[in-house]
Formats: sequence, structure tokens, C-alpha cells
Amino acid sequence: MSSSRRHFLSLTAAAGSMAAIGCSPAPRLSSPAPAGAAAGPGGGQPPAPAAPAAPQPTAPSGKKTLLVLGGTGFLGPAVVEAAKARGYTITLFNRGKTRPHLFPDIEKLHGDRDPDKGDGLKALAGRAWDAVIDNSGYVPRIVKASSELLAPNVKQYVFISSLSVYATHTTPGADEAAPVATMADPTVETMGKEFENYGPLKALCEQAAEAAMPGRVTRVRPGFIVGPGDPTDRFTYWPVRVEKGGEVLAPGTPLDPVQIIDVRDLAEWLVTVVETRTTGIFNATGPGEPLAMGGLLDACKAAAGSGASARFTWVSAKFLEKPGGEPVDLPIWAPAEGETRAFHLRSADRARKAGLTFRPLQDTVNDTLAWWKTLPPERQAKPRAGLSPERETELLRAWRAQPRKAGKLPQ
Repeated sequence: MSSSRRHFLSLTAAAGSMAAIGCSPAPRLSSPAPAGAAAGPGGGQPPAPAAPAAPQPTAPSGKKTLLVLGGTGFLGPAVVEAAKARGYTITLFNRGKTRPHLFPDIEKLHGDRDPDKGDGLKALAGRAWDAVIDNSGYVPRIVKASSELLAPNVKQYVFISSLSVYATHTTPGADEAAPVATMADPTVETMGKEFENYGPLKALCEQAAEAAMPGRVTRVRPGFIVGPGDPTDRFTYWPVRVEKGGEVLAPGTPLDPVQIIDVRDLAEWLVTVVETRTTGIFNATGPGEPLAMGGLLDACKAAAGSGASARFTWVSAKFLEKPGGEPVDLPIWAPAEGETRAFHLRSADRARKAGLTFRPLQDTVNDTLAWWKTLPPERQAKPRAGLSPERETELLRAWRAQPRKAGKLPQ
């Protein structure tokens, strides 16, 4: 397996794996398209295929009850806050181990997603809710158990999946009809040494929920979920690094596409699909208009303020593939070529038609940086993603040492 393939599998697994743990249009912060390029998310790529029509939502009626499987990681708390703001009666089901102090005023049921461990799902037996949001399902057997148990007493099952379910990421504008990844042995329950099973397992989880509750499942496939509270530091790395100033290693080119979704926007929309009882399959990624890596870094520089001294040195994807035989941790970004050339060009038209909206990118960047500064110094001293200062310096030095051609560094 090539180093770029390993990096990609790790990247796509990370795109959704931490989900458990009236908006105005976003300003144009993306880098301009090349001269003569057609407008659109591909920056000159062919137009995206037509998205399937979104299901017709039904009118909401009365106060609703909501069960959240998980609820104390990253996406879960945002969902709880969004649902609380709309007057929902909420119940959390989890093991009670991750941040148990959260939401003392909300009903909490304890157990295990795995029915073979401890009391399993017994706390859910005989209970009824209008909807359940499952943001902690990774193994089809376990999702099957919860969806089958809840099927008689729950009207809608919202399963948080991932864009990693897709078999390939090479077609710009591909929508929900694209083929999903499969596994030779669907009974395997491990992610695999290189996370190669993450996407196929998520696809099988989707199918397990649909089999248990046909026509009542909402399959949501987010890309990178970002914003305040993100425990992975993937997106956070960029505004924090840019604010420090100096020479910043910027991956690929300024035009490499990026797709992200603010955790608060995703959470608000999840509550909306419950209110409207919208079912089906949806890619859930943003921002509100095409974004490129150059635009993202510009937003980070704006967040740093007028004294920002960051200078971006763009290092080619080819160089970053295997410098010195070691992987390069440049979170969020994916090479806009080869197996990942369209990873950040997935169509989310269907979700937008079903009410998904986005806050301005600058708000996400500003709020993420502000949140980071509230963390204890010992936490800030140990970022969980991105390059260390030493590694960044080493790579920049190696990049500048590359042979020059016609006065330019190789691209």
C-alpha cells in the first residue's frame, strides 16, 4: 500500500470518526478560479450531476421527544443544545464515561451500545421517542441491535455516517447515488491497520438501520466536522498556526478545494430533519460556497488580526507524499490529484434543498480560535494534529533544497 493511500485512509476515517466523541450567505473567502475556468465547486471541472430530489417534508406538530445515542462528545453536545433551544424533551444514552457532568438537567440512561456487554441496551427497552439521533454507531451489528430494539417505538432514526462510505473520491460533484465501499468479510468489526474498514463499516451500519426501519431512516454523511470544541485539532491547527506567524507550510496549491461543516450548522440541521421528518440519504458538507485552501488560510490570517505576520509557502502534493519516508500530518487538506482529487468536491445539493444552511466561514475560524484560547495551557501545549514546529522547519528546509527549474521550485 502506498504512503499516499495510507494517508488517505487515515484522512477519510478521521473525517467522520470524531462525530461521536436563518444564516446569511458566507462571504467569498475562497481563492479565485483560474482564468477561463467555469464557475462551480470544481473550479473549471465539469458541472456536478443533478442531485436526486429531496423528500417532501411533513409539517412539524407539537413538542417532540428526542433520544441521542452518545451526546457528550463533539457533535452530540451541539445537537443537544440545538434541540434544547427548540423546546425538545431530550434523553441521552451512553456509558456515562465521557464528560458525565454535561447536561445535568437532561435525562441520562446508561448502558452499552454493544448488546453483549453488561446491561447492553436494556435501559431503552419499552421506551418511546419521536426520533433518535445515532452519532456513535460504527459497527453494523451494534447499529442493528439499537435500530431493531427502537423500531416499534421510534418514528425516525437519524444515523450519522460519513463521506468515507464512498468507494472512490475521484469524480467532482458526485452525489449520494455514487457507489459505496464494500468489505470482503462483512462480519469483521475492526477498523483495520490502515483504517481501510472504516468506510465500508459505516456503509453497512447505514444498511442495518434501514433494514430495521425501512423508509424511516435519515442517513447523514458529513465531511470534516469543525468548529469550537473539536477534540481532534484538525481544523483548529490552521488558525492557531497562522496566528503564530512566520513562514507557514501550506500544502498543495491555493486552489486545492476544501469542504468542511461547522458542528453547529450540522447540529441545527439534524434537528430540522427531525422536525420535518425528512428521510433519505444526504451528504452534509459545506461551506456555503466553493472554498479553496488559499481562502481558508486567508480567513485564518484575518482571524489573527492586523498584526498577523504569517507568510505562506506552498509545497507541492508530490513533495509531501513521502518526504524522507515519513507521513506528513497536514489536516483537512487532501491532494487535489490521484485518489483524493475529488474528496473535497462532493455534492451536498440534496441537503441544502432539505434546509441545510451555513454560517460564514470567518465566523467558524474566529470562534474556533477563540475557543482554543480558553483551553488550559497544558492542553494548548499538546495539539493533537498538524506539524510540530520542528517538523515544519525540517520540511520547509527540504523543500527549498529541491532542484530549481527556470528559477522556480518544482510543483
